[in-house]
Amino acid sequence: MFADELGVDLTLLVPDSFSDLLEQVSENTVHIAAAGLTITEEREQIYQFGPAYQEITEQLVYNINNKRPRKLSRLDGTLEVVANSSHEGRLEDLQDSIDDLNWKSNDELESEDLLQMVSDNIIEYTIADSNELSLNQRFLINLRVAFDIGEPQRLAWAMPKTDDKSLFREVQKFFKKIKENGELTRLIERNYGHVDDFDYVGTKIFMRHIETRLPAYRAFFEEAGAKHAVDWRLLAAMGYQESHWDPDAVSPTGVRGIMMLTLRTAKEMGIKNRLDPESSIIGGAKYYKKTLDRIDENITEPDNIWMAMAAYNVGYYHLQDARTITRKLSKDPDRWIDVRESLPLLAKRKWYKDTRYGYARGWEPVRYVENIRSYYDILKWVDNGDNEVTPVPKEFLKIPNSL
Repeated sequence: MFADELGVDLTLLVPDSFSDLLEQVSENTVHIAAAGLTITEEREQIYQFGPAYQEITEQLVYNINNKRPRKLSRLDGTLEVVANSSHEGRLEDLQDSIDDLNWKSNDELESEDLLQMVSDNIIEYTIADSNELSLNQRFLINLRVAFDIGEPQRLAWAMPKTDDKSLFREVQKFFKKIKENGELTRLIERNYGHVDDFDYVGTKIFMRHIETRLPAYRAFFEEAGAKHAVDWRLLAAMGYQESHWDPDAVSPTGVRGIMMLTLRTAKEMGIKNRLDPESSIIGGAKYYKKTLDRIDENITEPDNIWMAMAAYNVGYYHLQDARTITRKLSKDPDRWIDVRESLPLLAKRKWYKDTRYGYARGWEPVRYVENIRSYYDILKWVDNGDNEVTPVPKEFLKIPNSL
């Protein structure tokens, strides 16, 4: 987005290690390091930081199967962090005040790798930024936060310190613009907005069902996805939200099957037997694609996808009512982040009495979409689309009795 703003081509480089990244910035061989860099006093002596775009907290992470540590001075096991990271800098600052504070610096692995090692019980602890843990905890469900380390920290782009400040000034202008027009908020929501509520038991059950239930229906999802140009994993996530991939599912309101089609929708899609898994998936995919095609053309991805999902759940015209409310609130009716805030208002008389289609349980499509987004992320992690399947860890396949 910044490159487009400048009218230049963007070249993305991925260094072998975090240390290499910082070295490239200090040697002025790259223009910008955009890698979740924390602003620290030490780094400000070496690098020039743009405006902060996000705030995070550094957290000590452990495996739920082990005893939760209460203090850094009472760690029983190996604490490993990325070499030259802000996490190591934090530990160095604390070393004078905490007796016997020891850790191992790793200059070969990244933070996500260390989180995987904690999840696998190879090491006992690591330190991670709160945003990174939120994203990974849905996949590595054994991870837990022991406690925060220090005050919240700011993330920003880093640039070489040079006499030429032109790039730095452009970065300042760019972030000022995307903060004021709401684009920065939408970017953060797009990546983190659906991961706030981590459900350990629900995620564990989902991972087990990927192993035990999905194989029977995967080919149907793939076929329907290919036919309607929709990622099959998105359709599968949708099917799981609807029925937990149970072909015999029936709701109290009369919707049935894996995709929980109403009788009216099934007839409209040419589906005779809603309890037949293949028919249900084909019908659901067809109806979703039809709904997606009705979304205004000026609504771009991924907002159009989430709005189509919401419309699948609550109805297209109720979605349009929510967009009308969004417009009345002087927000953007073409952005999911804004429409998401308006949908629950359809259940409040103050708002729905002036809409065309009236009352709706508007909080339901919000939860519906957020759950599908999380399921979709996990399915992409398990199956990355290149026929490389990440095996579901064995511990996901058995739910402890205590839960």
